[in-house]
Amino acid sequence: MTIPTTMHSTTQGTMQGTIPKATRATIMPCLRYRDAPAAIEWLCDTLGFHASLVVRNEDGTVAHAQLKYGNGMIMLGSAFDTEYGRLLKQPSETGMAVTQAAYLVVNDADKVHARVLDAGGEVVLPLQDEEYGGRGFTCRDPEGHIWSIGTYDPWVEGERAQ
Repeated sequence: MTIPTTMHSTTQGTMQGTIPKATRATIMPCLRYRDAPAAIEWLCDTLGFHASLVVRNEDGTVAHAQLKYGNGMIMLGSAFDTEYGRLLKQPSETGMAVTQAAYLVVNDADKVHARVLDAGGEVVLPLQDEEYGGRGFTCRDPEGHIWSIGTYDPWVEGERAQ
């Protein structure tokens, strides 16, 4: 199977009959945390997210939260034993392996790297200049989810190394 390196505008957004809604961002990672209030605090204080909506249950758990980052957003909630919750595993249940990770485009990867270290975050791939452009690193949040952080912006044409 050959994977196309570029997509023509006539096929963009129409593959298999799907058409993305014209909105700020059409893909939002959804995460579950055992201690969602602490995760929200860490993500905001350390990585620079802004909690735009947090819906708490009576017991203090988080039913739903929306954290904004630039024109992107993640949604998260507390880990619950529900039909949906049983579809997901926490990193601690998989030997710290994850099947998905998020990438944050930042202006200054060195500054965010320092904040992650100051917050006790685990850097799993070192801060470095990438051969494809940009500078970045990869870390785990306190519950083991993987975050790649860097200055490489895939939306900017010509940023890739020649």
